[in-house]
Amino acid sequence: MLRFLATLSLLQLAGAADFSGSKTCKTCHADIAFKFFRNPHFHGEDDAAHPGTTGCESCHGPGSEHIKAPSKTSIFGFSQHSSEEIVARCLTCHSKDLGRMNFRRSEHFKASLDCTSCHSIHRSPTPRRLLAKVQRELCYGCHQSVRAQFSMPFKHRVNEGVIDCSDCHNPHGTFAPSWKMADKPRMVSQSSVNEEACLGCHKDMRGPFVFEHTAVRVDGCETCHLPHGSANPRLLKRPVVFTLCLECHNGSGSGRTGQGAPLTSSFHNLANPQFQNCTVCHVRLHGSNASAFFLR
Repeated sequence: MLRFLATLSLLQLAGAADFSGSKTCKTCHADIAFKFFRNPHFHGEDDAAHPGTTGCESCHGPGSEHIKAPSKTSIFGFSQHSSEEIVARCLTCHSKDLGRMNFRRSEHFKASLDCTSCHSIHRSPTPRRLLAKVQRELCYGCHQSVRAQFSMPFKHRVNEGVIDCSDCHNPHGTFAPSWKMADKPRMVSQSSVNEEACLGCHKDMRGPFVFEHTAVRVDGCETCHLPHGSANPRLLKRPVVFTLCLECHNGSGSGRTGQGAPLTSSFHNLANPQFQNCTVCHVRLHGSNASAFFLR
C-alpha cells in the first residue's frame, strides 16, 4: 500500500512524465551513482513491476521529462522546493518510523528546517545516518551556546566522542514526557517506560524507590543538574550543595503541614561548615529503600 501511494504521489507531481530507471540517470550523474550502491537509500535494481519505488526516481519522481529538458524544474529537485514539501517527500517512506513520524511537531520543523538541513543524501561524510557533518558539529552550527557549555570543567563528553547529542535528544521530535508537568524540554528523548533520557545511562538512579525524592520524580534531573556542562562538580547548578537544597527546603509554603518541601531541622546550623554539605548524611538523594530522610 505504501509503495502504491508513493508512486501515485510522484505521478501526480510529475504530470505526464514516465519512469525511466536509475540506469538512465547514471548516464549524466555518474559521479553520484559511482558509490551510491553503498547508500542506505539504494534499493538494488529497478523493479519493473513497481516503477518509482526503487532507485533515483523513488525520491526525485519520474525522469522522462528531465531527460528531454535537463533542469531542476523538470524533476523533483530538492533545492527548488520548500521545507514542508521536502519533509512530505521524505516522510512518504519514513513516516512508519516512530522516531521520525513526529517531525512536523518538532521545534526544528517550526524553525523551517527540513531533512536536507542536516542530512546529505548522496555524499554523506559520516558512516551513519547520512549526516552532512559529524553530529556534534552539525548541532553546534545552530546551538552555539551549547558548544560553550560543553567546554566547561564538568560536562558530558560529547566533544571527546564518548556520547552524541542524539543519545539524549531526538532531533525529529518527541512526545510529551512524564516529568516537568509534561513540558516538552528541548526535544529530549525518553528512556524506557517514558522516563528521562538520563536514566538510559544512569540506571542506578531509576528506582522505583520506597522513599522517592519528589524533586527527582516530578521535576526531573534538571532541578539540580545542568545537563550539558557546569563549573561545579557533578554538573550541579550551584557551587555549594546546601544553597541548592535550600531552593526547595526553605519553609516557604510548607511549615509542619506536610505541604511542599520540609524545612531543614532546627539543629542544622547552616553557618557551621559541617552542615553545609547535605550529602554527607543524606547520601541517597535520588531515592532510598531504607530511609525517609535518604540517610541510607
